[in-house]
Amino acid sequence: MPNIKPAADLSNYNEVLSEVGIGEPVFLTIGGRGRYVILDIEEYEKTHAVIRIATELAKGEYSGNANGWIPIAEAEEALGAIEE
Repeated sequence: MPNIKPAADLSNYNEVLSEVGIGEPVFLTIGGRGRYVILDIEEYEKTHAVIRIATELAKGEYSGNANGWIPIAEAEEALGAIEE
């Protein structure tokens, strides 16, 4: 269940921050509407890494569709990823 609190609860920010954990963000509302999220730094870094990887994969897919694909064996050789 999401941890939702009014932003006014930040007057006691130590209590609010103590409830933040990996996979357990705290959502802050203003006027009853979602406005902010407080994340554990590890969770933030993991989310940011996933976004970067997805962006690079999308660029690769776009390039493959626009410029043509190469066989997997050729790609592995170019990357030095051939298992012997």
